[in-house]
This record gives sequence, C-alpha cells and structure tokens, in this order.
Amino acid sequence: VDTGKPIDMLEANSLVLDELKPVREGASVDEASVVDSRVTLQPGAQIINSIVRGPTIIGENTRVVNSYVGPFSSIHHHCVIENAEIERSIVLENSIIKDVPARIQDSLIGRRATISKATGRPASYRLTLGDYSAVGLV
Repeated sequence: VDTGKPIDMLEANSLVLDELKPVREGASVDEASVVDSRVTLQPGAQIINSIVRGPTIIGENTRVVNSYVGPFSSIHHHCVIENAEIERSIVLENSIIKDVPARIQDSLIGRRATISKATGRPASYRLTLGDYSAVGLV
C-alpha cells in the first residue's frame, strides 16, 4: 500500500509480522504458558509462565518469563523479558526488560538496552532507546 508517506519502523514491523508464516523450531514452551498460532519462535527461545500473542517473533535464545508479549512485537535474539509486559514494539538483540510495573508499548528498544523497575508507578511508558542504553524507570 503506497500512502505517499514514509512508514515508521513500528508500522513496517507490523506489516512484516502480519505476512510472516509462523515457525517453531527448537524452542520450548512450558505448560503454564499460552502461545497462539501466529507466533514464531526461533531455536533456543524459552517461554516460561507467559502469554505470547501474535503476530509476534521471539528470537534465538531469548527467554520470556512471567510476562506478556502482545501482538506486533519483534523480540530479537539473546534477550530477556521477565516480569514485564510489552506490545507492538521492537526489542533489539541482547536487551533486558525486567520487573517493569506497566506495559511497554509502541516502543523501539536498541541493542544491549536494559530496562528495569525503579521507584514510583506511572501508568505507561513510550520509549525510543538507542543501542547500549540503560534506563531506570520510575
């Protein structure tokens, strides 16, 4: 679809994921987890006590623990999503999202970024982080 306007990264990601044929090879999903049929799990991905809704892709050797990953999310390889919720976002390789008290959505997270809980409790976050970023959330 040519709208005459540039497509942002999140929109492009949504379009690609919507066309992706889901594959699950060499990944593990425990019995406490729910992973729908439109989720691609790459080799070594682990889903533990979590909900993952597609279209979504979870990269190689990424761990999703006690978390929710919503539609139109791309989580690259060697990431950790633990005690967190994320939706319609891109998380690049080797990043960690842990113990975040509100859902992260419509966000771009760069390589080797770390997002973790700090004190306080805002209702939501909208993040655009560069490579090697570290953020303490309030």
